[in-house]
Amino acid sequence: MQKKNADREIRTTVLPNGLRIVSESMSHVRSVSVGIWVGSGSRREAGAENGVSHFIEHMVFKGTPKRSAEDIARAIDGLGAHLDAFTGKELVCFNTKVLDEHLPAAFDVLSDMVLRPSFREEDIAKEKGVILEELKMEADNPEYLVHETFSANFWKGHPLGKPILGTRETIRGFSRAMIRRYYRSVYTPSNLLVTAAGNVSHERMVDLAAKEFAALKAAPVPAAPEPPASHARVVLRDKRALEQVHLVMGAPAYPVAHDRRFAAYVLNVLLGGSMSSRLFQTIREQRGLVYAVFSEINNYKDSGAFTIYAGTSLATVRQVIGLILEELHNLKETLVPHEELVRGKNHLKGSIMLGLESTTSRMQNLARQQLYFGRFTSLDEVLASIEKVTAEDVRTAARELFQSGGLALTALGNLKGLKLRRQDLAC
Repeated sequence: MQKKNADREIRTTVLPNGLRIVSESMSHVRSVSVGIWVGSGSRREAGAENGVSHFIEHMVFKGTPKRSAEDIARAIDGLGAHLDAFTGKELVCFNTKVLDEHLPAAFDVLSDMVLRPSFREEDIAKEKGVILEELKMEADNPEYLVHETFSANFWKGHPLGKPILGTRETIRGFSRAMIRRYYRSVYTPSNLLVTAAGNVSHERMVDLAAKEFAALKAAPVPAAPEPPASHARVVLRDKRALEQVHLVMGAPAYPVAHDRRFAAYVLNVLLGGSMSSRLFQTIREQRGLVYAVFSEINNYKDSGAFTIYAGTSLATVRQVIGLILEELHNLKETLVPHEELVRGKNHLKGSIMLGLESTTSRMQNLARQQLYFGRFTSLDEVLASIEKVTAEDVRTAARELFQSGGLALTALGNLKGLKLRRQDLAC
């Protein structure tokens, strides 16, 4: 089955076993970026499985019956290609970027890794040590730690609140049998997606993918995960070695495909998503209270979180929180001036357009549109959706998202008895 999108030269083919192949031809470049995507990330893990998606991502690089880990590295380096992977809450990606003439060889390596990982006992034992060190490294990063602590409490009791890396206990408990069982349940044709962008024809990409994946047996699509419920908790965590207090304030946000997502994106840019944003200008530039302050949105299929981060001294924690709440209140009560709105929309449009200039970003964009929307939106359609956002749309989004009863806060640092209560978060 094939579908074609004329606006961006995007074509889609679904093999009989359910594997989807999406490509975008870019004849003006000499590179091709290819990704093999798994439509399940860490939020699918249950209990002792926490961290297994990320663990498998590592293990895929450790060799196959055909290639050792060193063989994989030498093959990719010998092509002048890049090889990478990442694990998220809702997906996993293995990808390569290569000169168009070397695409068959690079795809042969990439697909061999994904389809035939050896999962040797000795490699599993070694990789446990590697990932435990990765966990320690991240725990030494207070910005990472405060965000993880926030997520664990905001999505308390739900897999979205669990760390992508897993915990010391779960990582140590992984067995080869469990890893293989989880791999077989998730790495199925209907849950896999191949995307490619660059100087490649769709027919060639389908031929390459079919050669490697057509023999996979069809399997049902994994069941949709349980929707999460957010929790407006105030969490204070002492870490005496820190010089700053690190804050994350957050509220529920729209799911990734929500009708008002563009209004939320503009709201984010205006609040803390750019150097001219209200939080950056007020708290850093005018008051000099922080080095870093920003807002961001993490959207999922059925939920989302709008978060604000700031790092400040203990003496100014309450002042910084008060200034953040004041900006939230202002956005809820007063329409954004026209000039500020235009600036925010232009910033967002520019970021999107510049972000789609490389084959890698196009390849990733294809996957996210397929996995989250099931359709492909032209750049003109996206830009038009941003342009349609009005000051009233931004205020409506602010009122829906920034409700005092839904705000959560996590503070990490040498708190020296700092007390913060729910009533301190009224906006």
